[in-house]
Amino acid sequence: MLTGSCHCGKASWTLQGDPGSITACNCTLCRRYGTLWAYDYEGERIALTGQTASYTRSGRETSSLEILFCPSCACVLSWRGLRLQKDGRRRMAVNMRLAPPELVADLPIDHFDGLETFKDLPSDGRCVRDLWF
Repeated sequence: MLTGSCHCGKASWTLQGDPGSITACNCTLCRRYGTLWAYDYEGERIALTGQTASYTRSGRETSSLEILFCPSCACVLSWRGLRLQKDGRRRMAVNMRLAPPELVADLPIDHFDGLETFKDLPSDGRCVRDLWF
């Protein structure tokens, strides 16, 4: 199990099992937040604890996700899909930058072009350590 917490410690997440590869996205939000995402589903392998606030991009009729952050220190904990998938599950991701570095440093990075093509980009062999330090 991996855990991550905000700076003040009032909000945290857990991820059960292997997180798999971690995603670095270049969309307008992720690049500003500097997040690195690990995915699963709400109520399955991911759990949040503590109080969170949310941000949903305004001015868009079809916002697909909300960003969850600590209302005290503003660390971004996760994102959560606003619509259920066809199977009734809600997609979610947690920000691996909130985990202890030594536990996630060697996880491989996948790159996602969330800015233009909305497609996965070719792997370049980097891991979390390469983007973190």
